[in-house]
Amino acid sequence: MSRDNPKHKYSLGGEWLKSSPEEKDLGVLVDDKLSMSQQSALAAQKANRILGFIKKSVASRSREVILPLYSALMRPHLEYCVQLWSPQHRKDMHVLEQGQRRAMKMIQGLEYLSYKDRLRELGLFSLEKRRLWGDLIAACQYLNWPYRKHGEGLFTRVCSDRTRGNGCKLKESRFRLDIRKKFFTMRVVKHWNRLPREAVDASSLEVFKARLDGALSNLV
Repeated sequence: MSRDNPKHKYSLGGEWLKSSPEEKDLGVLVDDKLSMSQQSALAAQKANRILGFIKKSVASRSREVILPLYSALMRPHLEYCVQLWSPQHRKDMHVLEQGQRRAMKMIQGLEYLSYKDRLRELGLFSLEKRRLWGDLIAACQYLNWPYRKHGEGLFTRVCSDRTRGNGCKLKESRFRLDIRKKFFTMRVVKHWNRLPREAVDASSLEVFKARLDGALSNLV
């Protein structure tokens, strides 16, 4: 990877190893440019395939049937390990969101509502908001519980006694490559710094989640 990659050749057992523009590790496809477009398309493809199976094999279109099937079988593919490969471009976000949009449109009685109205009716959030929600929960675990020791190498705290905003903000790092701002440790910082003090100072993860829901309630 990187522009300065000398592209050395390696051998194993007397045979030269071929270079590869992409590799899959633990189900996540990463290319040599660290672009997650292929992974986004792959996740959407798997989810849409499952949605097709649901359409063919399930006769009912009630929310009591479709919603649990979507949550258990389809959405996990759209969110698997998403803190690592969170989509970087708007077109990739749209590809993933389209899967949930199609599933919600299947539910009887909601066909003619807008996507946002369907989500409100079902008590759901957009996948974009769920990714943000998951990022902040993961950050909280690294900063406070239970992975605080590991989080010391990921984030730099900028503690302050100022009354405006929360009292324990994170330092925003500078970087040369634009793609770096999409990494988890970079993209979560500005959202964490915008959280109210009562959320950051929560006494437990459960309390933090409850207060985070309130802080993000204005987002769909």
